[in-house]
Amino acid sequence: FLETAAYFCMKPKMGEKEVSPHSFFSIWHEFSSDFKEFWKKENKLILQERVKEAEEVCRQKKGKSLYNIRPKHDSGIVSKKYNYV
Repeated sequence: FLETAAYFCMKPKMGEKEVSPHSFFSIWHEFSSDFKEFWKKENKLILQERVKEAEEVCRQKKGKSLYNIRPKHDSGIVSKKYNYV
C-alpha cells in the first residue's frame, strides 16, 4: 500500500507519519466516482451522435429508391366500359 501511495505522490497529513488508507481511498473514491459520471455522459453523447448518423443514412437510403414507380395506365374491362359510354 505504501508503495502505491508513494507512486501517486501522496504525502501524509500534518501530524501523521504515514499516509493512511482512509485518506488515500477517500481521494481515490472521489476521483473514481467523478470519472464514472463523466464516462457515462460521454458515452451517452457518443451514442446520440451515432443514432443521428444512422437516421441520416436511413433518410438518404429512403430518398434513393431501388425501384421506379410508373403511373398506372387504364386498361382492362373497366377502362373500356367507361371509354365507350
